[in-house]
Amino acid sequence: MICDPFDEFARALPFGRALMGLDLGDKTIGVAVTDLMLSVATPLETVRRKKFTLDAEALLKIIADRNIGGIVLGLPRNMDGSEGPRCQSTRAFARNLMQKTDLPIGFWDERLSTVAAERALLEADTSRRRRSEVIDHVAASYILQGALDRLRVLNA
Repeated sequence: MICDPFDEFARALPFGRALMGLDLGDKTIGVAVTDLMLSVATPLETVRRKKFTLDAEALLKIIADRNIGGIVLGLPRNMDGSEGPRCQSTRAFARNLMQKTDLPIGFWDERLSTVAAERALLEADTSRRRRSEVIDHVAASYILQGALDRLRVLNA
């Protein structure tokens, strides 16, 4: 079920299950997960995109293996807050994924998440090659951590 606005997503989450955050790109999907207490987001992996069916299978395997209770999709809004073609593509992905799982799916504004991830990797003195390998799932963890921080406020 797609939950928009985010407070609707917060109410739909089951207790005691982790969340998965996704940073959708044209060629890759960055994946991050939380702990069961929903306190910290951790980068997990980058899925190379092929076609939706195969992408969904890879994500559903992670969901099953990690006891995921909800999915946070980064929504790539324009800097002025408007939604462009990339947002439409993300929303279409969510609608397609909704056909494969009954987990709540929420959206989180991902503006500047890749910039923040890149900055953190540069500060950690990560090589250019290594940055290109991990940037997507590190960006997914920034998206997911932002959502977790908001969930803490909503549940307070």
